[in-house]
Amino acid sequence: MRLTLLARQALAEFLGSAGLVTVVIGSGIAAQRLSPDDVGLQLLENALVTGAGLAALILAFGPVSGGHVNPVVTLADRYFGGVSNRQVAVYLPVQVIGGAVGAVVANLMFDLPAVSVSTTDRSAGGLWLSEAVATFGLVVLIFGLVRAGRAALAPFAVGAYITAAYWWSSSTSFAKPMIDLARTLSDTFAGIAPASVPMFLLMQFAGGAAAVVVVRLLYPGIAAAADAVVVPHDATGGSTRRRATQEP
Repeated sequence: MRLTLLARQALAEFLGSAGLVTVVIGSGIAAQRLSPDDVGLQLLENALVTGAGLAALILAFGPVSGGHVNPVVTLADRYFGGVSNRQVAVYLPVQVIGGAVGAVVANLMFDLPAVSVSTTDRSAGGLWLSEAVATFGLVVLIFGLVRAGRAALAPFAVGAYITAAYWWSSSTSFAKPMIDLARTLSDTFAGIAPASVPMFLLMQFAGGAAAVVVVRLLYPGIAAAADAVVVPHDATGGSTRRRATQEP
């Protein structure tokens, strides 16, 4: 059985998204159980595992789909011409579905109900600003690496960025709309109440839009390399492999 390129990309985005949510929620549950009296240590454990897991997932699935696992990154890449409308129409739903599956898997691995709606309220102006800033930084980082011809470093840079953002952002840097939705399905350390999600989504997309503007201003020739986001993959054209220093 041989899948089409788009089908393989859809599978890669599904698995990457599911894997990421499993890592985020699963490590949060483990941290609560291993360090029940130290919230700071719980956050450190969750952050380190998430960063490492994210890097590993991009390395594993990025060569097929680019390793977006984030609707904001996919939409930004569409703006710059790195993916087609058809790819976007496939990537976005499989990212969300994959995230939901990952939440269920994480819950079941720790003998919890498959779905337990989170009651953790995350509604405050500082948290909303934090999500905009964290998403902005993530998008600028990804496209900056591609522009510099260093997309091969993206798995490690993105993993390190998210690990750090757990600590410098007041919201612990969700920075991914599909993560927001998936984390409503687990009433554990990493959860978020459904009522808190709309503002997180709004601020993440606002941060992503601001990042697109800045990337356009900083790197006028970024469109020539956009199909190598987050890492070069099967659909990446030969022209995008040239270093961005050759671009205007």
